[in-house]
Parts: sequence; C-alpha cells; structure tokens
Amino acid sequence: MRKEAFAAAALAAIWVMTLMPAAAQQWPDKPVRIMVPFPPGGGTDIQARLLSVAFQKSTGQSFIIDNRTGASGLIASQLVVDSAPDGNTILFTSGSISVVATLRAKQMKFDVYNDLLPVSWISSTPLVLVSHPSVPVKSVKELTALAKRSPTRMNVGGNTVGSTSHLSAEMFNQTVGIKSTVVTYRGGGPAVIALISGELDYAFVTAPSIMPHLRSGRARGLAVTTPKRSSAMPDLPTLNSVYPGFETGNWYAMFYPKGTPKPIVDKLNAEIRKALNTPEVKAFYPREALDAVGSSPAELATLLKQEIAKYAKVIKAANIRVE
Repeated sequence: MRKEAFAAAALAAIWVMTLMPAAAQQWPDKPVRIMVPFPPGGGTDIQARLLSVAFQKSTGQSFIIDNRTGASGLIASQLVVDSAPDGNTILFTSGSISVVATLRAKQMKFDVYNDLLPVSWISSTPLVLVSHPSVPVKSVKELTALAKRSPTRMNVGGNTVGSTSHLSAEMFNQTVGIKSTVVTYRGGGPAVIALISGELDYAFVTAPSIMPHLRSGRARGLAVTTPKRSSAMPDLPTLNSVYPGFETGNWYAMFYPKGTPKPIVDKLNAEIRKALNTPEVKAFYPREALDAVGSSPAELATLLKQEIAKYAKVIKAANIRVE
C-alpha cells in the first residue's frame, strides 16, 4: 500500500507540474480583475486603467478595474489574498502598503511577506507639495513661515490614512516645527478635489493626480519629495534641498495571491514589461511625472522589505498611531 500511495502521489505531482505550463499558456482564459484599493482619479487608478487597456490589446481578454476602498487599502488586499490563485485576481497597489504593514499591523489578517506574491514594481513618482492658489505663498519657506504665524491651524491633506502621502504630511509638521491639521481622505482623487476646492490649504499628493491642476492653475506646486528634481516639473525644488533629509515618494506594484503558479506570474510580468513599452504608456508616463520600472518579482520583494523597514522607523520615532 505504501508503494502504491507513493506512486499515486508521484503521478499527481507530475500531473500538476505538466498542468502549470498549460495554465500559463491559456492565461488569461476569462476576464481578469485588477483590484485597486483607492477611488477613481488617484495615481493608482489612473495607471491601472491605462495598463488594463494595454493588457487587453495584447491578450485579447478583458481586464476589469475593481476599486475597493477602505481600511487604508487592506480591504482590497484581503480580497486578493482570499481569492483563488489562478491568475485572475491582481492587486495593483501603491507604496502605502509599506506604511500600512506597520501602522495597521493589528488590523491586518494576512502576512504581507507570505500571503502576497510579488509580480512587478511598475513605476515610481514623486509626491508633490502643493498649495491652493488662495494661499499667499510661492515657496516651501513661505509656507512654513505662514503656518507658524497663522492664528489658526492650517489644513494639510494626505491621501488615505497610512499612505506615503499621509506620512509625508506628518513628517513635514515634525520637520519644520508646525502643527497643521492633517486631514486624510479615501484616496488621491478625493484629496486633490479637496485641495482645488479650497478645503485644504496645502497637500502632499501623487504627481499623476495633480498634474492637470498644476497646468490649469487650480493648484500651485511648491516642491517634490524625491531626492532629485522631477523631469516633468523641473522648476520645482526638492524638499530635501530646503530641509535636508526630507525624502519620501510613492511607487506602484502588482501582486498575486500566494500559490499562484510561477508560469502565470512570469507571464503577467512579461505583459507588464510589454505594456510599459507601448507608445501610449511611454507617452503618458513622463508627462505625468511617472518613471516606469518593470522589475522582476525578486526586485519588488526587496523593495517592499526595504520600504517597510524605512517607514517603520519613521512611525516609531514620530509615535504615529491610527485609531
């Protein structure tokens, strides 16, 4: 019986291994959901829609954007973790996941390292420090001075609670010694709407979500948060040049649920690289201050680990908590 059981197990293993390449060849054989943890209009959503068109043209299959907001992106992430590992549910999220891993550790019901399978680091973008045109400032130093002498607290916006945008707003308060009220929203789109409507005095927002409003004059750019100036906004200084050591940013990546066959992961990775090289994406990204990356799964895993460690130190030092 033992020999028979061993033989049966061996045959089953061989059968599964032979099916994997076939599954990859057939994928996608039905509509694929791209889960976006944020509302329409933010940097993640904008890219998801652009890439989904490229994927559809390449594979002939539909890629449907599913915006599932809430809990700083954890609702969408959990849905992906709980989905079948068949390649038909993708998580497209931002660098906020590296903040949430620490900030909402008690609420997380999954292990970010073991339950999500890295596919590719898609792109990076600076966060942009912007002010409403009615705020009488044209530089970071002027904003800081105004915030310090203002009789009431100014309102500074971030995207969702636990996003790199939120953390940048908190860090700015601590770095420059002000006490602006940090207001967070359900995503980058709503945060930008609040800024251009005058609900916020200033905000840290992703470049893709604010670029149209910088061009129209409904928002005023003051600085970018990356170490180097953005080629899309060359006139904006870096915050690091004004306040040394102040560096943050945002990145975007795709993950699969644990257990997704490697051939499918590799095929989606190849489709991502192909999409990033299409004329439409190559024209759109630089215009919106996005830098295409297109990494290997291993490179994304390394990035995630490094970013979680970086923001964990900031959260601990600043004693930032989310109720």
